[in-house]
Amino acid sequence: MNPQAKLIFTISLLMGTTITISSNHWVMAWAGLEINTLAILPLISKSHHPRAIEAATKYFLTQAAASALVLFSSMTNAWYTGQWDITQLTHPTSCLVLTAAIAMKLGLVPFHFWFPEVLQGSSLTTGLLLSTIMKLPPIALLYMTSNTLNPTLLTSMAILSAALGGWMGLNQTQIRKILAFSSISHLGWMTIIIVYNPKLTLLNFYLYALMTTAVFLTLNSINALKLSTLMTTWTKTPALSAMLFLTLLSLAGLPPLTGFLPKWLIIQELTKQNMALAAVALSILSLLGLFFYLRLAYCATITLPPHTTNHMKLWHTSKPTSSSISILTTVSATLLPISPLISTMI
Repeated sequence: MNPQAKLIFTISLLMGTTITISSNHWVMAWAGLEINTLAILPLISKSHHPRAIEAATKYFLTQAAASALVLFSSMTNAWYTGQWDITQLTHPTSCLVLTAAIAMKLGLVPFHFWFPEVLQGSSLTTGLLLSTIMKLPPIALLYMTSNTLNPTLLTSMAILSAALGGWMGLNQTQIRKILAFSSISHLGWMTIIIVYNPKLTLLNFYLYALMTTAVFLTLNSINALKLSTLMTTWTKTPALSAMLFLTLLSLAGLPPLTGFLPKWLIIQELTKQNMALAAVALSILSLLGLFFYLRLAYCATITLPPHTTNHMKLWHTSKPTSSSISILTTVSATLLPISPLISTMI
């Protein structure tokens, strides 16, 4: 792709995100979401591969439907209450339609089917954008309207997302699909707490984005798309493979790594809200995710492929690792000791 075109699309992406997260009026928020969608489409389909074109088409249709539902929800609310302010969403039908629209935008169950397919058809860098920055505007809208949304509906969707995200990721061999189901599972954790402690949702999202960025950039650096290719990367960059191992375990939420912090705080908050059953359900379902993260980590560092003749070993590279990857992987593994400071901020 032309560098100038890529620059324009990236600026449009940042501009659309900024417009949505900083707006008070529903039409401005909707316009930001539309700019975002139109900016990411060329980045998804830039390889001109049939799978990439299919992914871009699926993404466009899903996001267009979700944007229409956002507009319909806000117009219904304005019709009944005369308010276009995002924080004044009070009509029950509007709240229900908006919950469906944001679930579709994010890829929450039962509107999750598009996300693994789109991520599989995209490159790793575009997949990184889809998993992190494209999730920020819908989460910002969820944050601003959280006090009026139905807690029972959000809790049900969250537990289903954690269950299906973990369950469907078990049998995958494509790394991008595994990361897509991981994203769905993490969104379940973010959604369940949004009504009770919205700042905790934002903290979870920021830490998830940090760890996912580290994983995607590492995979892009070692050029691994399948588990079978991941098995041979330890010969190329042993140190980076070791850090990928820690980052994946952090994404799984194992103590004493960074990823344990949001899960710990969310379980604590759910217990305070007399939702111990939901906390237990989420904790058990996170074991499903732990299995496929361990599988990825095992393939990256510990095992050799069973048929070694079919896989050519890669030469050890002396090329230095990017400083951004080094910083992100280190932070992804070592942020837990400052959790008292983080908990005072929320």
